[in-house]
Amino acid sequence: MNRGILLPAAYLVDEIAGDPEWFPHPVRLIGSTISRAEFALRSPHQSDTADFVSGLVLTAAIVSSSYWLTAAVIQAARKYSAVFGDATELSLAWTCLAARNLEQEASNVTDALRFGDLPLARILLSRIVGRDTADLDAQEISRAVIETVAESASDGVMAPLFYMAVGGVPLAMAYKAVNTLDSMIGHADRNYIYFGKAAARLDDAANYLPSRLCALAIVAASQFLSHVDPTSAWLTWRRDGSKHKSPNAGQPESAIAGALHVSLGGDNTYSGELIPAQRMGQEFPSPTIEKAVQSIRLVSVASLIGLAVGVLMVNLVHNRKHK
Repeated sequence: MNRGILLPAAYLVDEIAGDPEWFPHPVRLIGSTISRAEFALRSPHQSDTADFVSGLVLTAAIVSSSYWLTAAVIQAARKYSAVFGDATELSLAWTCLAARNLEQEASNVTDALRFGDLPLARILLSRIVGRDTADLDAQEISRAVIETVAESASDGVMAPLFYMAVGGVPLAMAYKAVNTLDSMIGHADRNYIYFGKAAARLDDAANYLPSRLCALAIVAASQFLSHVDPTSAWLTWRRDGSKHKSPNAGQPESAIAGALHVSLGGDNTYSGELIPAQRMGQEFPSPTIEKAVQSIRLVSVASLIGLAVGVLMVNLVHNRKHK
């Protein structure tokens, strides 16, 4: 299928269908494979070097197999018939995107906040963030929502669209494998510091361009919404984008902090351990429920801009090849 058609078609299917639990999602298969491979590759008392090598082998195997298996499935489907091939390619492309799921999960949290149901908001928030949520107040829940939608707009929408535009569905699926590896083993705690190092570094590299494109898209999207400041989005991004412990997450988060005039970042607790962090947009007030709701609208517009850029990239490459 022509990628100029594939990208908007996959985005449309995702907006309509989201991520239904019954659908055999490839990312769930990737996650299950990672868990089984980790059990097979690690022993309780292996050295740090062996841990790193095992993680490197796992990372290389999962990413490469995700690419080649996706390509093989599409090719086999296309041999059966062109229509079946296009349908298979579109279905796999759809599973690489998470725009609808991101919007829905975040909206569920803000809806609970607006109804004053803090216990429910904490439970719903725990579905989309890694930090401890049991003791968060409405202000901290709102901060978590804004930070999560900004970061997820990058790795759940912008990055898959970018890699789909550059290398088709197989490359987008390989990116999803990288992202899944990072979320499962790319941690800096004692258990994964060596085993997950390769996955974490590869994820940093894979998200370098998409995260910055996402920040630019947030700046651009700020032009189209009321009560949002595009100038501040740009200035805060350029000043605070490197303050996050991640080289990439701080890019869209700092942009959205400036756009909404809210202070993001700061201390979070993970599994009972307090992890300090710098503030982005520290001159602004703390987030509110209204700002959290506004952030969802903002990243939705930014995602559409990302889609338009992806289609433009495909068309430019296509036109150059046919000159």
